[in-house]
Parts: sequence; C-alpha cells; structure tokens
Amino acid sequence: MSRLDNKVALVTGSSRGIGAAIARLFAENGAKVAVHGRDVTALSAVRETIERSRGRAIQVLADMTKFDEIEAMRHQIERELGPVEILVANAGGSYSPPGPLEATTEEGWHASVEGNLTATFLTIKSILPGMKERKAGNIITISSSAGRRPHPRSPIPYAAAKAGIEILTQDLAAQVGPYGNPRELHRPGNDSHGPQQGAHPRNATTGPDRCTPDSTTRNARGYCTRGSLFASDEARWITGIVLDVAGGATMV
Repeated sequence: MSRLDNKVALVTGSSRGIGAAIARLFAENGAKVAVHGRDVTALSAVRETIERSRGRAIQVLADMTKFDEIEAMRHQIERELGPVEILVANAGGSYSPPGPLEATTEEGWHASVEGNLTATFLTIKSILPGMKERKAGNIITISSSAGRRPHPRSPIPYAAAKAGIEILTQDLAAQVGPYGNPRELHRPGNDSHGPQQGAHPRNATTGPDRCTPDSTTRNARGYCTRGSLFASDEARWITGIVLDVAGGATMV
C-alpha cells in the first residue's frame, strides 16, 4: 500500500515545472490525479507520462481567476475521479517585472495579485466545502521566498501576493480545525525570483547549485520518505505551517 492509494488529488498549475513534478509523484504514490493548466499539449504530456507508469490521471482546464470555471473543473473531477481529497494550490507566477514601486503598473499589480492570491482563494473556496462536509481532506498552498525575504529587486506585486497566501493558509488552518481537518500546509516552491533551492530543506550547505522541480518537490514533501508525507493522513497534526524549501536562504 502507498500512502496516497486511491485518493483524488487536484494539482493546479501542473502542466509543467514543480506542479507537474508534484502530480507525477502523487500518482507514483497511488493517487488519482487531476492535472490542471491551460496548455492542452503540455497537460497531455504530463497525463501520458503518468499513464505510462500505470498511474491514473485526467487533464482539466480552467482559468483560476474565474470561479465559474473552477467550479466546472471541480464538477468534472468529481464525475471522473471522485471528490477532491488533496488540493495543491500551485498555480501562479510573476506578472510584473522587478522595479521601483512607483514604476509598477496597475495592470501588473492586479495580474500578480489575481494570478496568485485570488487564484488560491477561489480554488480553496470551491474545494473546501466538500472537505468540510466529509470532515476529511488536505490543502497545500505554494508561496515563495519572495514573500518571506524583502529584497530591493523583488517584484513587489508578486511578493505581496505570496505573503498574502501565507497568512491566508494559516488563518484557514485555524478556521477549519473544528471540522476535524486541520491539515493545511504552505510550501514555498522554486521560482525565478527567489533564491535557488539546494538539495535539502532549510539550512542545507550541500547539493546541486540549482534544484530541479523533481528534487524540490521531493524535498518539499518529506525529508526521509518517498515524498507524499504532507499530503497523507500521517501528517494530520502538521497544520498551518510555513515550510521553507530554499537551501537556507530564508531562515525565520
């Protein structure tokens, strides 16, 4: 038995990069995975990789800033796989270049906040009611060292949105505790605007100069295990934490 056997997992933004690595690893550990994105060709490639390894996956499309599309996606997953038991809210990115605050456009601000913080909020808003009703489920959000460590070259809208995801996650963990499901975990991922992540979480001093999505993903999901610890029932009492996987660059 694998620790995620037959659990239904939705990994948003999983057509490439860390999201794709998470989806593949969950499938390796027995989960039925909904691979999400807007690039049909890239989604198909991830799904086919999972299926070649005898895993179960479907591909779903949705604009994560539009609640009606997220709801339609949820209904599709429920029809084809079952209710979502594991949510990884990974979709996001930086849509405004680094620079002085006064040079930041309103469009760049709204795009980064909507594409990261609002997308995370709307995804949880869709998936959480079913988890509360079943008193079971696991929500993992993805932030960035940019939301934890001030830097003069930081893309401010992106950093602010990622910092918002952290307190959203912790407030949510406190709020849903009475429903018997306090297992929200926030895990920063590797991104182009934060430090490169090493081979080990936190204060690692050894390992490759640049971490691959697969190695980041495995580190983010467990120090000594195959990787699905924080998405499993074994992590029931790990809740509302901010876990830095940044090679020691963010130690607070």
